[in-house]
Amino acid sequence: MSPIRSTRRSARLAAVGILAVGALILTACGGSSAPKPAVTGKADPNAELTVGLVLEPTNLDIRHTSGAALEQVLIDNIYEGLVSRTQDNEIEDRLAASHEVSPDGLTYTFTLNEGITFHDGTALTSADVVSSYQTVKADATVQGNSEFAGVAAITAPDPATVEITLSESDQNFLFNLTGPAGLVFKTGDTTDLKTAENGTGPFTLQRWAKGSAITFARNDDYWGEKATIAEVTFQYIPDFTAGVNAAMDGSVDVLTAVDPNLVSQLEDSGEFTITTGRTTDKATLAFNNAKAPFDDKRVRRALRLAIDHEALVEAVGAGQTQYGPIPELDPGYEDLSELTPYDPDEARKLLKEAGASDLDLTLTIPSFYGTTVAQVLVSDFAKVGVSLEVDRVEFATWLEDVYKNHDYELSFVLHVEPRDFGNWANPDYYFGYDNAEVQDLYAQSQLELDPAASAELLEKAARIVAQDDAADWLYTGETLTALSAGVQGFPKDSINSRIDLAGVTKTAD
Repeated sequence: MSPIRSTRRSARLAAVGILAVGALILTACGGSSAPKPAVTGKADPNAELTVGLVLEPTNLDIRHTSGAALEQVLIDNIYEGLVSRTQDNEIEDRLAASHEVSPDGLTYTFTLNEGITFHDGTALTSADVVSSYQTVKADATVQGNSEFAGVAAITAPDPATVEITLSESDQNFLFNLTGPAGLVFKTGDTTDLKTAENGTGPFTLQRWAKGSAITFARNDDYWGEKATIAEVTFQYIPDFTAGVNAAMDGSVDVLTAVDPNLVSQLEDSGEFTITTGRTTDKATLAFNNAKAPFDDKRVRRALRLAIDHEALVEAVGAGQTQYGPIPELDPGYEDLSELTPYDPDEARKLLKEAGASDLDLTLTIPSFYGTTVAQVLVSDFAKVGVSLEVDRVEFATWLEDVYKNHDYELSFVLHVEPRDFGNWANPDYYFGYDNAEVQDLYAQSQLELDPAASAELLEKAARIVAQDDAADWLYTGETLTALSAGVQGFPKDSINSRIDLAGVTKTAD
């Protein structure tokens, strides 16, 4: 989830949360494995690729609709911004051939690539960038509006140049441009973005069979390097077992978000390559810091010490222990495992000191998550004398009760957005965590022009948050992807947030 910008942005949490949970109880639905045809080993430029995904977007209007399900398939494939980001979350130029930042960090100058056209054939100029970004800044209903709060001016000195001036330096500004806020749309376009598109990317929308699949076709008039595959169909399969069966019978060439409990079926067939991808998905056990008994650090500390994090990760089946608020792919990451060893004896001691030896707590968790995490927490807490009731709710209820009204004791969700440490510097966020030193360090980190110095400030702030036991970070999510024979170049990391397909190849059958 992003910093507290608007509730609509919070739906992204659900979108990727479903993809990464990897521990749902599923009902087998049968199906048999068909032999894979022989491949020539040579990439087929006319090949068609079918990719199995879990969550389908409700509409295609990425300007006004939140959700990682949209960003995952549309950014870099259909729509592009001045800059984009790699699987390692590094920033790279996209529509911009180059960019410069003034020494004071206030002025960003972008030089556009030549020959860029929208899918309707209209040439893109700097005026389209200016109108797109002015809309983001002026319209609170547009995704990324809050990220442009510090933008003072957006101008186009000439058709190939864009200048953006900030009121104060912002270390995350370029990174924010890699998301929906930075996408460029045609000035005055009347395209119904809910069902159609007019982007600049290497693919065009061919058809959308709602409730089933979305198909992209290669844009042979693309301004840059052409895609290496002719057509891509995203097949939406919300049931993880059904997804595995679709892969086994050849209905999909790539299956994303493979359930760790089912991956052995694909591995044992010998017909798939399984990749493990890194993410910024922070599996967060939130404490309501503003509410007793969580306003007592001893209680928060005890709950963290009671959790066997390594065993929990093993139970989930995919992920890495985290222990702190910043994941490995984000600036400011530090291995903080030494701060929270598994120590149930110390947990019981702290609870006794706090007068909380017989706690009865409630964990509020969106119902689309599996049962594994909750079961482990119930078991681990019981060993230190804490009774945990699990309240499984619809996500809309979670948004209203937990996120908006802060009416909860413990909560579990996957916070999927990168670089969202600002949540911990916001006392109004649903965590209820209020630390002036953390807020000051975070503010300094955003004003700092040197990325390395900014990361050091974030690292210092994150250590304070972890030492305060402001929450427990159970694990960083990982994604398992199954690739059938002949598929090469499919992204591995960060695919919960985007899947750039331009470089994917498939051999001829």
